Amino acid sequence: MKKRYDQITSINPKVGRNINRAIILNAVREKQPISRTRISEITGLNKSTVSNIVSSLLDEDLVKEEIVKNQVVGRNPLDLSIKREKNFVGAIYIDSVHTTLAIVDIDGTLINKVMIETRPRDPKAFISFCLDSLKKMHLKFHSRSLRGIGISVAGIVDSVRSRVVYSSNLGWQDLDIGSIAQENSPEIELITVENDAKASALAELVLGKHGIASSNFIFLSIGTGIGAGIVVDNHILSGSSHAAGEYGHMTLIEGGEPCSCGNRGCWEMYASDRATINYYLGRNGVKENHSEKIGAEELVALALQGNANAIEALRKSAEYIGLGIANIIRTIDPQNIIIGGSVVKVWKTIYPVIMDTVYKRGFFGKQRNTFILPTSLTDNPPLLGAAALSIRKIFTDFRIVI
Repeated sequence: MKKRYDQITSINPKVGRNINRAIILNAVREKQPISRTRISEITGLNKSTVSNIVSSLLDEDLVKEEIVKNQVVGRNPLDLSIKREKNFVGAIYIDSVHTTLAIVDIDGTLINKVMIETRPRDPKAFISFCLDSLKKMHLKFHSRSLRGIGISVAGIVDSVRSRVVYSSNLGWQDLDIGSIAQENSPEIELITVENDAKASALAELVLGKHGIASSNFIFLSIGTGIGAGIVVDNHILSGSSHAAGEYGHMTLIEGGEPCSCGNRGCWEMYASDRATINYYLGRNGVKENHSEKIGAEELVALALQGNANAIEALRKSAEYIGLGIANIIRTIDPQNIIIGGSVVKVWKTIYPVIMDTVYKRGFFGKQRNTFILPTSLTDNPPLLGAAALSIRKIFTDFRIVI
């Protein structure tokens, strides 16, 4: 039987070198510290190819090579790892209430972060302000330019054209963020825009620390709304109109609560942070959607302190979260569903309720292999996802440099 690559007869040498470069760089990232010999073994590339490409990566300050000490016999080998504090990317996460800016090392380490109020009425001015602020943050500590800037946005995003197709919470439609960013920052070669949930899924894929072998999973982002990043064979599913994963607007209850999208009974009306806050206010005798100031983080903090009303509000949302997940399992059948958002801080409270609903509605009493997990990302997943947009391109750059 022929191998699936037997039909390939030739390849442009420059393309071939860039592909090999990406293979080697990712081997270092995933297996570090690792020797050149071991890279050759696991990639199947000959030792001279590995040595030549590693030399160029050392010259680019992307990797470092250190002697492994305390060897019992033989000479001390040299191991490679990703070089920190030399290459940085910028990250911007735009939500309806707050926007977060960060400088991130290429290994995913957060260097600096600030949060500002989102001002969506003049998007060009606001995005330019964010980019200027980000570059000032970077220049305060480092002289070298940012390797790239990633922007994640709560809304439907055409990542190929770097456009926000539609964001109901921001009031943006057909907004060309890519052109605004390029006009403001022509010196930055890599500028990428993506939906916040899809970016979060990418962050889990590139920077996650679950230690599980999963090429097919769903990252479920629970915040002001609900969105999902669908990963199939290690690729983020976009959809023909860039709306794959908009589960928040899946009808959960026919004729239910009116949603900002114009539909009724959408999932996010029952399981988002806004819904949880309304449950809490209702239990405290406050009319739903009242202007009383409480956010999701404060509500979670109350639950951690043992506040009974906060705990019950979270448990009610967890039941609806489980109901929506049961629908996802029946249609997608993923290996894992990973949940991100402030609710994961009370995982011990919500997980049993989610699983009880999922077992009743999604598994039909049969043995299934879908695992439901909290995110392994230590910081804001959509923010790290914005960073991962550039990091992924640095590590998988197949472009031909003329």
